[in-house]
This record gives sequence, C-alpha cells and structure tokens, in this order.
Amino acid sequence: MSHDHVAAAKELVQLTGLDAMRALIAGKFPPPSIAVTLGFHLAEVDVGRAVFLGDPSDRIMNPLGIVHGGWALTLIDSCCGCAAHTTLAAGIGYATVETKVNFVRAISPDIGQVRAEGLVVARGRTIITTEGKLTDSNGKLLAHGTSTLMVLRPEGKSPQ
Repeated sequence: MSHDHVAAAKELVQLTGLDAMRALIAGKFPPPSIAVTLGFHLAEVDVGRAVFLGDPSDRIMNPLGIVHGGWALTLIDSCCGCAAHTTLAAGIGYATVETKVNFVRAISPDIGQVRAEGLVVARGRTIITTEGKLTDSNGKLLAHGTSTLMVLRPEGKSPQ
C-alpha cells in the first residue's frame, strides 16, 4: 500500500462510514487501488446503500474472451461492503466474512458501463448482511449476490 493510501485510510477511519464514503466520492481521498486497477468507482451512497459504476474492458477477460467472473464478484463485494460501511460510526470498521454471487449472463468487454448496487438487509451489532446486484446500462441483470460482513471495533469499544 502506498504512503498516500495508508495516510488516507487513517483519516477515513476517523469519519463515520457515510461521511467517509461521501469524502471518497468528492475526491477528498485517493480512490482505493483495487478500483483503479479494475476500472470501477464509487458513485452514490446513502445510509445502507452504495452504488459503484464499472467499465469492463479487454484487460479483465478470461481465456474465453468474456469478462472474468471475479470482476463481477469484486464489484458486488465492494458495493455490499460499502453499503454496510455507511451504517458504521467513526472508528468502526468491517471485514467481509462471505460473499456469494450468482452470474446470470456473460459480460462482454464492450458492454459499456455497468452498475453495482448494494443494500443492507439486516444490521446487527456484530454481523451485517447485504445484497447486491450488477446491471448493464439498460437495467438488465448480469449478476446478483449476498455478503455477510463482520463489524470490527477497536479493543475495549463496546457494541452499539
């Protein structure tokens, strides 16, 4: 991780999850390197909701000439995780326990921009469950999934 990303992470954790996500959208912090590498970005957030936009390309194809399924899974994991993050207080983090994705149709590298929307389904003190879907520019479903996330608190900080 570069120095800029380490410094940004330390600052972001001091904000509420929603404020941190809004700061990323506003460009107040550098985008996560995974987003730059894989060609997607955070576009919208609200409490319990996060939307990413992604641009498939020939850089992320599998040997059959279609976009690798890991790209779609990464987008769903990201929108689900960030939706969960929007519900967290400052100083509280999260980690994915499990993400499961169903691929509905193949994604060609020239499909155009896709949208990944994550929504919180249930928020407990230690576990948050979310669902996400990936659609093309016409709203056609490409993939959908669920994610289970573990709430991470600093030692000594009691659950909310």
